[in-house]
Amino acid sequence: MVKLKTKINNDNENGARRALLEELFNDFHRSRVQIYWMNFTRGIFFGFGTLLGGTVLVAFVIWVLGMFDTLPYIGEYIRNIINAMK
Repeated sequence: MVKLKTKINNDNENGARRALLEELFNDFHRSRVQIYWMNFTRGIFFGFGTLLGGTVLVAFVIWVLGMFDTLPYIGEYIRNIINAMK
């Protein structure tokens, strides 16, 4: 009984918080066009950041693996990748 009462209280509290956040969001952005434009630009920057971060990460991994020239198969493969990049 106590768990059920606690769950109901938590659900009511979460619902009230969600309603308040939605109301604040709608007060800040009155136009749907403004919301769509903001989400579009956010998506563009998110995609660009992901691409840039992935490029840096792959370059770092290739650089670190390039230090292991003594490994039989991996060293040769990495050497080929580095030569192709040059």
